[in-house]
Amino acid sequence: MTTELSSFDDLLVAARQQAEPQRLLFVFARVELPANATDAQRERFDKREGGTISPCLCVDKAPDEIADFAALKAESEATGQPWDMVFVGSLDGRGGIAPSADEAAQPLRFMVNAINDGRVSDFAAFDRDGSVLRFA
Repeated sequence: MTTELSSFDDLLVAARQQAEPQRLLFVFARVELPANATDAQRERFDKREGGTISPCLCVDKAPDEIADFAALKAESEATGQPWDMVFVGSLDGRGGIAPSADEAAQPLRFMVNAINDGRVSDFAAFDRDGSVLRFA
């Protein structure tokens, strides 16, 4: 799915319009201060300009299982896991059949590893308000 997104709703619309049914992969993450942070890193973190991205919660869903960003946010908050941003990837179905939750498990692990390795630009990303995040 390669579409320029301006909102979470754009993502849901694009996912629902794909030729094959999709499964959306969500990795929620916190921004944390590195353990051995320098003064400069602390200053940037305090300005919300730096930090380490740490995945804390994963879920996969069919696009039709998500009404909107508010519903996804409410569901995530019910877990009690605080988060600052959510990364989204997708899996294409085959032959008109959407991928199952079991098929999403390994790609979710790959997403977590990619985020841990700093490869965040591979995914759509949204803040807690559902606004698109862009990484330089």
